[in-house]
Amino acid sequence: MRIRRALVTGASAGIGAAFARQLSARGVEVVLVARRASRLELVAAELPGGAEVLVADLAEPTGRERVRARLVDAQQPVDLLVNNAGLGVYGALASQDEERIRALLDVNVTALVELTRAALPGMLAREVGGIVNVGSTAGFVPGPYSAVYGATKAFVRSFTEAVYEEVRASPVHVLLLAPGVTETEFQGVAGVPEGAFPSALVGSADEVVAAGLAAFAAGRPVCVPAPADRLVAYGAQLVPSALTRRLRATVMRRFVA
Repeated sequence: MRIRRALVTGASAGIGAAFARQLSARGVEVVLVARRASRLELVAAELPGGAEVLVADLAEPTGRERVRARLVDAQQPVDLLVNNAGLGVYGALASQDEERIRALLDVNVTALVELTRAALPGMLAREVGGIVNVGSTAGFVPGPYSAVYGATKAFVRSFTEAVYEEVRASPVHVLLLAPGVTETEFQGVAGVPEGAFPSALVGSADEVVAAGLAAFAAGRPVCVPAPADRLVAYGAQLVPSALTRRLRATVMRRFVA
């Protein structure tokens, strides 16, 4: 992997922090991006060579512009962009907070598109590097009671595979990393109730990242890390959506207050 410097969004915990650790262990300089400076400093202190810390809220235009400016800095080029930052909202759409939905769309979709667009021209000009967009198996099936979140991940899936094809003939690579439920802070922040997912289906952030980096190095367009998640994601494509959405609704409705 001919990567000198990587920028990781949502790097204060979970999958983002795992990306930072594994990239740093490979000798890659890391730029850590998240809202909370104190959490970023803790992650940076764990890394062998330290890290550059960039505090930015991707739900805000000023935060996205701060990160965009760092990506286009020709003096300190970023070879790998990991669009990992994401928000979730759980529950029936009619009861969800409008501001939270707006922030989710800004982080999961707007920021990911804007940062991908900012990073690509320099990578293509230098003929090195690439982008990892962290999606979810939720992007493969309709998601009642997480309708907006699932729709954003379906967007990430379609968008990433399309951009992969656009740059496929170049040395620059684009990967969709689509894990299933992962043991991070995400579920609690999103309001997913305890016990909503069987523990056997919950993976670790380190395993997800290791699989993603291997897939990126191999030039694959999509990585769904766990065998059980691949069965769900790809098997769902063979089943009528009326069945998958009703099954999902039946399962998740039990946890709606």
